[in-house]
Formats: sequence, structure tokens, C-alpha cells
Amino acid sequence: MQKTFFAAAFAVAALVAGSAVAAPGTYKDPLDAPTLNRIGSQFSRLMELANRHDIKAIHEMFWQSPSALLVAKSAIPSEGNWAGYWGNDAIDQKLSDIAASGGVVLTPDLSRLKVVGRTDRWAESYAPVNITVSYAGQDGTPKPFLLIVEWIKVAKEWKIASEIILPVPPPPTSLAK
Repeated sequence: MQKTFFAAAFAVAALVAGSAVAAPGTYKDPLDAPTLNRIGSQFSRLMELANRHDIKAIHEMFWQSPSALLVAKSAIPSEGNWAGYWGNDAIDQKLSDIAASGGVVLTPDLSRLKVVGRTDRWAESYAPVNITVSYAGQDGTPKPFLLIVEWIKVAKEWKIASEIILPVPPPPTSLAK
């Protein structure tokens, strides 16, 4: 009897889990295609502005809030190798420092750009990006990064709430062979 109960309970759990797995097929993004495309265009604009070192225009793309965030390479040892820069003044200063270091080239793989809505006022974009920069000990060799941008709708505009520049580590030596 107890074995039958556990078998039945397991079968019900498997059925429930199976229906939960099937649910993503019915997922509907909270943002429509034109909105997702508009955010994708904003991402492309961000890349263009970064390559032109247009800090003022990039500033305008960010949410004007002390909660705006940029995660980037740090040149200050006490901050660690990478750090978070909170608020627009800190973000502007960090971007100005990077731009002043010399040539900076961001080459996104736009074929792999993914934009999804989290809610009707919050979206996220992700793209692999090669970045060439000679800042904070970097040697100017293009290196792979992932660029993750959180977008927030402010009035009728999509603004950058956070930009996370994540370095892609080299593959482990055992896999690189």
C-alpha cells in the first residue's frame, strides 16, 4: 500500500513537473516586437556612441538616478579588478576615464543580441562584445566580453538602468587543447 502511494505521488509529481516544463512554449513576452526592436536599436546606438567617446550622449541614455549602475574594469587597486559605479556622476567619470585612456573600440556581435521584456517597464539586453582598450593595464588586444544592459521605461523613453561589462575568461587549459 505504501509503495503504491509513493508510486502514485511520484507519478503526480512527474506530471506536474512535465506541465511546468511545457509552460515556456506558451510564454508571451510582456513587450511587443516593435518595443523589443526599439530597445535593440538603443543598444546599437550605445555601441556607436561608445566608439565615438560621446560621453554626453551616453549620459543621456542612462536613467538619471543614484541607482543607475555601471560595472566595469577598475584602475584603482583598492576597488579590486572590477567594480560597480553607482549614480550618474560616478558613471560619467568612469566612462570619461576609459575614453581618455586612448582608443576604445566595442565590436558587438549583433547577430547574437537578445532583448527580452521582464515587465512592461523593464527589459534586458545581452550581447557578446569584443572590446579593444588600453585602460587599467589592458594591452589593447581585443578581448571577449558579455554586455548585459537592464533597461527601464521612464516616461516614454527606454533608459539604461544598469550596464554590466562582464569579461569572458579564457577556457580552462585542459579544454583549450
